[in-house]
Amino acid sequence: MASPANYDTSALTREDEGYHKGLKNRQVQMIGIGGAIGTGLFMGAGKRLHEAGPSLWLVYAVCGIFVFFMLRALGELVLHRPSSGSFVSYAREFLGEKAAYIAGWMYFVNWAATSIVDVTAIALYMHYWGSFKAIPQWTIALIALVIVLTMNMISVKLFGEMEFWAALIKVVALVAFLIVGIVFLAGRFTVEGATTGPSILADNGGLFPTGLLALVVVTSGVVFAYASVELVGTAAGETENPEKVMPKAINAVVIRIAVFYVGSLILLALLLPYTLYKEGESPFVTFFSRVGLPYAGDIMNFVVLTAALSSLNAGLYSTGRILRSMSMNGSAPQLLSRMSSNGVPFAGIALTACFTVVGVFMNMVIPAKAFETALDVAALGIIASWATIVICQLRLYQWTQRGILRRGKFQMPGAPLHRVRDARFPAGGAGTHVLRKLLEPGGSGDLHAAAHHRLVPLQGTRHGAGSRARGLHRAVPGDRGDSDDGRPAQPR
Repeated sequence: MASPANYDTSALTREDEGYHKGLKNRQVQMIGIGGAIGTGLFMGAGKRLHEAGPSLWLVYAVCGIFVFFMLRALGELVLHRPSSGSFVSYAREFLGEKAAYIAGWMYFVNWAATSIVDVTAIALYMHYWGSFKAIPQWTIALIALVIVLTMNMISVKLFGEMEFWAALIKVVALVAFLIVGIVFLAGRFTVEGATTGPSILADNGGLFPTGLLALVVVTSGVVFAYASVELVGTAAGETENPEKVMPKAINAVVIRIAVFYVGSLILLALLLPYTLYKEGESPFVTFFSRVGLPYAGDIMNFVVLTAALSSLNAGLYSTGRILRSMSMNGSAPQLLSRMSSNGVPFAGIALTACFTVVGVFMNMVIPAKAFETALDVAALGIIASWATIVICQLRLYQWTQRGILRRGKFQMPGAPLHRVRDARFPAGGAGTHVLRKLLEPGGSGDLHAAAHHRLVPLQGTRHGAGSRARGLHRAVPGDRGDSDDGRPAQPR
């Protein structure tokens, strides 16, 4: 059996060379929070409230529990070895290069599609103001992409500062909404002719006005709303003193998810009839535009616009580093390993931006469907990414039990009972996504494709766990590949 002394980590640490430790504690804390508050909540929740009704918060709560364990699994991996390659690098270490290849490209698909969601949301937010409605949706999307791409290419310090202030704006806005919402509930104010509080539920079909099946169908959209929480793991490789910073950042994300996501959805359900929320408009803007406060809707629309810009910024940041990690290990073209003198992997960032141009084209030809279409594609990569994190943490746990590695202090709670449950969650998310496509008009035609895309990462991960890619065998003499029975292979 291999031992830590025989294990050569040079092939794994090489991919992190060249990065600058430019992210401060306050920036990482806000990146973690900001990653958990994005377009999925600010824009996507409007349609899902309309489809599922007031009980949408239950779906957010259930998904949030699994996200908690996924984040703690990621945290244990990060403290084991901080890396800008994040879970793709961990897939390479614990599952093999094949698994890293699939996980990395699925994550790229996720962020390429998410960037399309973001530029579409930005255009829709801008059209909230009448003076911008004359500008085509695709033009606004293109301008937003160029601005964010330019800022992302400069340095990681600028990225961190942008994310800090963007996340701060989002947090302050949500806190303001929670305060205003609680005041409206406590004072039993009337909005749109209805008294706020439980009576809104009673007068509009109760807690489940559209049935329980609707909650299942909207799950993939809720999963997308939680996307980006794993970004805090990518930031670890460019963080000063990650051993102290990362546990605080991850725990802060978990706490704020419970408050901001579940709390906001409960308030939205009690402040307005669910039928008033709609696709294409943030539910927060819907509420504030109806309360009679001057410019409240405009201010909130500016906030959600900031959130979309922040999400786009984070997506370019993350994929650039993931693609470089893959390129350094032969899973992506060598061109993508190129880095500027400021420590920015500009080639990977540029590739993601090129795919985002597809979103600009979608906003030109199918502006009404661009947001939801891209969201569905992004959900594929999200589920694959989370599954990879949980499986890697499970392998880490197995190796610590065999004495190959020493387990750190920041551990996933409830080990090892929660691991099987967490591994099943991505499969459940896949099933609900397929169900949604099946129930939509003409959705049956998409059933095979959706199922195929979800089966591929699971199959690839299974085979990747059995053997290491030849290139990594050559690079790592004391390879910790696995034998067919799941045990670490003997060193060569």
